[in-house]
Amino acid sequence: MLVRLLYVSRARAGNTAQDIEDILTSARHHNLHNGITGILCYGGGVYLQAIEGGRSAVNRLYRQIIEDPRHTDVELLLYEEISERRFGGWTMGQVNLSKLNTSIVLKYSERPEFDPYSVSGKVSLALLEELMATASIIGRA
Repeated sequence: MLVRLLYVSRARAGNTAQDIEDILTSARHHNLHNGITGILCYGGGVYLQAIEGGRSAVNRLYRQIIEDPRHTDVELLLYEEISERRFGGWTMGQVNLSKLNTSIVLKYSERPEFDPYSVSGKVSLALLEELMATASIIGRA
């Protein structure tokens, strides 16, 4: 059974670009061997990540994320059974927030700032899908 999990978290104080690279490198290696696909969005000290795969594998990964000291304030936004993957092309894609158009954010939010804590999981997922459709994904590993 396939599931999709969407969560948001804050980066720990002192987070660096190397921390993000380490997360992506680890995710791409781990996910390849565990049948997990997904996408990671980072900006303004906030992570938004969608993870897809078998229920047990996704649940194990989410537990690891909760325990990872690079993340704080982890909140589950969406958990659903799915018939097919939406982010199946990436062991872990990355959203390039340097190209984030504020009009896209305003389409889904009250303010032009990227803040998944202030919107629903479905809205956050819609934003990720729009970013994917507008070719804002980098690191297609």
